[in-house]
Amino acid sequence: MTHTKLYTIIYVVLFAFATIQAAVEGFGLVDESYWFAFWLIIVLSVVKAVMVAAYYQHLRWEPRSVSYLAGGGVLVALALTAAAAYSIV
Repeated sequence: MTHTKLYTIIYVVLFAFATIQAAVEGFGLVDESYWFAFWLIIVLSVVKAVMVAAYYQHLRWEPRSVSYLAGGGVLVALALTAAAAYSIV
């Protein structure tokens, strides 16, 4: 029963973060102060991704080497995304 309560709390937090992201875009904060809205959405997205990986993909309870391997994959994906964005501009 403890896991159900934990997963429910995490779901509510993820839902709240997604709602904040939608509100930032919906209320026109992107038009008013673009960089503030941009970084707010990025930070919320990173926090949501870490929470999903840690709890729903069970990386919190895995050995650290598995978590480092997943983190390395994320870094490689970010590097490839940055390289692709650089080549477009």
